[in-house]
Amino acid sequence: MKLLLISDKESPYYWDYYQPGRLDGIDLMISCGDLNAKYLSFLVTMGHGPLFYVHGNHDQTYDRHPPEGCDCIEDKLVTYKGLRILGLGGSALYSGGPHQYTERQMERRIRRLRFQLFRAKGVDIVVTHAPAQGYGDGEDYAHRGFACLLPLLDKYKPGYLVHGHVHVNYGADIPRVLHREGTTIINAYERYVLEIPSPPER
Repeated sequence: MKLLLISDKESPYYWDYYQPGRLDGIDLMISCGDLNAKYLSFLVTMGHGPLFYVHGNHDQTYDRHPPEGCDCIEDKLVTYKGLRILGLGGSALYSGGPHQYTERQMERRIRRLRFQLFRAKGVDIVVTHAPAQGYGDGEDYAHRGFACLLPLLDKYKPGYLVHGHVHVNYGADIPRVLHREGTTIINAYERYVLEIPSPPER
C-alpha cells in the first residue's frame, strides 16, 4: 500500500506543476494540517484514493470552508482497507487560537479514544499535527511536542506516527524520520511517500 503524507506546505509537484498521472499508485492520502483546503480538494479529485486530514494550528478556515471530498479524522479511529488510523490534530497552546491545546487537554482527548482503540484492537498509524515531545519537535514554545503522545505510542505500539508543524526547512538538522521502539515517526512536511505492506482486512 502506498501513502502520500502531506503537511504545512503545498507541494508544487502536486499542485502548481501537476501533471496527470502523478498520483497514480497512491492508495491513500493523509494531511497533517496547515494546508489550503482547495489543495486538499484538488488532490482528492485528481487521485484515486481517499484523503484523510487533521487540523493544523492555522486551519481556522476549515470550519467555514472544509476541504471538499476529504474526510476529517479528528478525534476518530478509522479503518481503511484494514489500516487503523487515529487522528489527533492541533498544536500546543501558545497564542490562544483554535486548534491549540494544553498538555492536559490533549491528554483528555487521548483518554476519550480509549474505547475506539479497544474496539479496533489497537492502531497502525497515529496522525497528528504537532510531534511527540523529544521526537522532532522544536525548542521554541510554539513548536514543542506533546508528552502525552509518548504513553500512547508505548501502550499501543503503532507502526507509524505521522506529524507536521515543524518545517524541515527551519534547519538542516531537522530529521524526517525517527524511531521510538517499534514506531517510526515521520515528519510529513510538504510531501512524503510511504510504502507499507497491505494490512489484513479487519
